[in-house]
Amino acid sequence: MSSLESKIKSKELDLFFKAILELKDIDECYMFFEDVATINEVKSLAQRLHVAKLLKYKKTYSEIAEITGASTATISRVNRCLNYGSDGYNLVLERLKEEDID
Repeated sequence: MSSLESKIKSKELDLFFKAILELKDIDECYMFFEDVATINEVKSLAQRLHVAKLLKYKKTYSEIAEITGASTATISRVNRCLNYGSDGYNLVLERLKEEDID
């Protein structure tokens, strides 16, 4: 997938993603992301992944909003990415299938 033509591709993002790939465990992820982003930014990214998982489980927008606290606009954006995006959510969710993040 290295030949993926991304709309956001840049040398800066390449460096950022390579840095993420250097992280060895959850604790290192916490250390890095607490430094590189605000708490709300990190929580927002986590919320979107949770929304994506719930959408894959065929939960309704109202159920997802109640479980995650996400707005219907956020749920709609995530749903659009699941259906018409770069397939990133689907890739990660497939790999995390056994994880329990209800």
